[in-house]
Amino acid sequence: MALLDQKEQHIYIQQPDITEKLVPKTESKPFKNRVTKIEKVLMIAMVAAIAVIAVMNLNIQSSINSTSVEIQKTEASIDEVKKQNSELSMEVSELSAYDRIWKKAKALGLKLNEKNVKAVSGQ
Repeated sequence: MALLDQKEQHIYIQQPDITEKLVPKTESKPFKNRVTKIEKVLMIAMVAAIAVIAVMNLNIQSSINSTSVEIQKTEASIDEVKKQNSELSMEVSELSAYDRIWKKAKALGLKLNEKNVKAVSGQ
């Protein structure tokens, strides 16, 4: 039995340590993020292009808004002129009524002579 105990101890001593194999002892080098000059120039150009596009977009939106305001003002003035035109045509209708014209003619001393009456077609 003693011989078996010595073999087990001997085997135990000869086995390598498992923890040493799992932990590497290499030194890690710090990773340097290197960006080349061309990449830097491309990044700056891309940012500048995006900024220019954004400014152009704002300029276009501003011009669209100002044009829209002008259109609304023009439409309002058109509506006002249409209203004036309808009021004036209504006034013309009232002033050109036959009864009114006949009363004015009598007041001015004009008489109806059927020989001088001519029929005129309306518009």
